[in-house]
Amino acid sequence: MNRTEFIFATAIILFVAFALGWFACWLLHRLTRVTQAEMGDLEKMARELHDAEETRDKAIDFLETREAELSNQLHQSQAELRAAMDGLRDARHEAEELRAYIERMNAG
Repeated sequence: MNRTEFIFATAIILFVAFALGWFACWLLHRLTRVTQAEMGDLEKMARELHDAEETRDKAIDFLETREAELSNQLHQSQAELRAAMDGLRDARHEAEELRAYIERMNAG
């Protein structure tokens, strides 16, 4: 094989390698290309995700507000219960004192 044949053989091999690389790139691009329908689906999913996140945030805010209201009502009810129990204890003590007074008056 002389020098000219070697150059032609090398040129043909390089051209074939280039053509195969170009074909592989074109094929890869065709297979991984995003179509308009897929872009529409992606846009729709992104919009739905955004709406779902907003709904979740609103639900969290509502739950936090409701929890604060219920906690406040619970504390108020507990305070009223303590006041009622104190009043009942005082009334029982007063009733005991009156019974003792009446028994002392009847006995004496």
